[in-house]
Amino acid sequence: MNQKELLKKKCIPCEDKNLKPMSRADAQDYIDESHGWTLSADAKKISKEYKFQDFIGAINFVERVADVAEEEGHHPDIHIHYNKVLLELWTHTIDGLSENDFIVAAKVDAMS
Repeated sequence: MNQKELLKKKCIPCEDKNLKPMSRADAQDYIDESHGWTLSADAKKISKEYKFQDFIGAINFVERVADVAEEEGHHPDIHIHYNKVLLELWTHTIDGLSENDFIVAAKVDAMS
């Protein structure tokens, strides 16, 4: 799935406990199409670090990420280290990756 296709999609609720996480192979296919995102060793999370000129730039970015997350109903873990922001995405309810994670990643990248 390429980034343009992901940008057209909307996250779907993943509250069904029977939903299975994405396989490593499927996650790798998605990560290969992403820009700068890293797949965790256990293939359960993706992450990316963004660097800004200063703390205010980082905070402004986090505010825009929050808008995307709220619109999609899918929220990353956000770590702020002065002028750097680390985003981690995974679908908590299934303890792994779903397409939602890659949708949010694509939308964050499109706005940054």
